[in-house]
Amino acid sequence: MKIRTGQGIDFHRLEKGLKLRLGGILIPSEKGCVAHSDGDVLLHAICDAILGAAGLRDIGFYFPDTDRQFKGIDSKTLLKRSFSMAKSAGYIIGNLDATVCLEKPKIAPYVDEMKSVISGILETNPGNISVKATTTERMGFTGREEGIMAIASVLLTK
Repeated sequence: MKIRTGQGIDFHRLEKGLKLRLGGILIPSEKGCVAHSDGDVLLHAICDAILGAAGLRDIGFYFPDTDRQFKGIDSKTLLKRSFSMAKSAGYIIGNLDATVCLEKPKIAPYVDEMKSVISGILETNPGNISVKATTTERMGFTGREEGIMAIASVLLTK
């Protein structure tokens, strides 16, 4: 069995009055992500992890923020397309582990729904998906609530 691992990371600024989408769902929040797309840092990190594991380029190569066709695009579409490229190369998801770093809002109440959305797109069991959150104890840009970060690791099998 051939296995490959990949990692992805994404960052976005946060501003009041914008919507916060994480893991393909809308999260109630005072602030949302400044982005060319819908700003879903979690799905963006997962895209990069999958693309990297499949030996492909990064999310910015395939979906550049300079291309008007991606303005406001739903990141679930980007994840579907990224996974489709990996599938075309013969890969399926072994497992995915992801962490979101932000001070607030707390995302624990939304994790099961995120896992359901992500596993549906990646055609795998929700048990193969892990979504966690952490804070930086009020340190740095995430601690000051200026931004959000997500990191993801994926195992692909052929």
